[in-house]
Amino acid sequence: MGANLFSFELHHVDRGCAARRASFTTPHGVVDLPTFMPVGTQGTIKGLTASQVRATGSQMVLGNTYHLALRPGEDVVAELGGLHRFMGWDGPILTDSGGFQLFSLADSNKVTEQSAIFRSHINGRKFELSPERSIEIQEALGSDVAMVLDHVIALPASNTNVRDACDRTIRWAKRCLGARTRHDQAQFAIVQGGLNAELRVECAKQLAELSDFDGYAIGGLSVGEGEADMLRTIEATCPALPREKPRYLMGVGTPKDLVEAIRRGVDMFDCIIPSHNGRNALAYTDAGRLRLRNSKHQRDDRPLEENCPCPACQHSRGYIRHLFQANEMLGPILLTAHNITYYQRLVSQARAAIENDVYLDFYDEKIAGWKGENTT
Repeated sequence: MGANLFSFELHHVDRGCAARRASFTTPHGVVDLPTFMPVGTQGTIKGLTASQVRATGSQMVLGNTYHLALRPGEDVVAELGGLHRFMGWDGPILTDSGGFQLFSLADSNKVTEQSAIFRSHINGRKFELSPERSIEIQEALGSDVAMVLDHVIALPASNTNVRDACDRTIRWAKRCLGARTRHDQAQFAIVQGGLNAELRVECAKQLAELSDFDGYAIGGLSVGEGEADMLRTIEATCPALPREKPRYLMGVGTPKDLVEAIRRGVDMFDCIIPSHNGRNALAYTDAGRLRLRNSKHQRDDRPLEENCPCPACQHSRGYIRHLFQANEMLGPILLTAHNITYYQRLVSQARAAIENDVYLDFYDEKIAGWKGENTT
């Protein structure tokens, strides 16, 4: 890994499954794995200060190349000291390459072999994102981990389209390596291949042969496929990834998704679900989801969850419901803090379970709790 600034250490694999306890060292600190990265697309986890994010137990956060390049511009971020200083976060940061926007903004972009050409969702201006440009932006932002530009397509898709996007992703990954100039920034490759297990393995092996990558991600999931297909794909892909490098499942997911993927050997996650749902009055607990707008919570004096250290759990469910009913901004802030704290507690408990070779017991306990949930 680049200039010895990055290192990955695999401490233990659970004896009952493929769950891994590891650590990933970066210039801005050590990340305990498995880990969950809150999504700060525009340089902020919506509603929370950097110190509040740190208080959730988060060690690493995510920013987005496409959005930050459009506004305020990577040159502005660089001039103001880089993304860490800009957003006031002193821990590790991973930046997504913009590849996901090829899927999410498919109606406003055109993909060629050279690049993806967008129409800005802000002002309609043309914005071209090539593998080289993506790395240039990420190097200007100064994140600890830069993702290669990949070609993400919606699922289900034809075998021809999946193969085309997969092959382009491998070619683009090579170009991203060639564009790299910073040795204080790790670079992760991204495995594509849709729901085709053989193609996923083939892609993983080709990318692994490019040994200069510091980690490997599984991309192109949680884009329309069912849970069973997603898990089958993860299970096929993980064994084909280098054992001695971090494994990152992009854009996934629910608490259940996390414990399922950790069981199959995934180390890193990011997703908007905890923050987005928190802003919409949904809280995660070990007993399932709570919809705080529901009238049954009006006179409930219990916290969202006993023994949760987050600021929301210093209040009653009735109070938090009141905040949402009154459209007070504190409601979304508190539930965002709670949900991210819940995710961090979940991965922390997973790490302890792996160390003690009881991950499957931990998994069974969590699944049983969530199955009994009342989501009304």
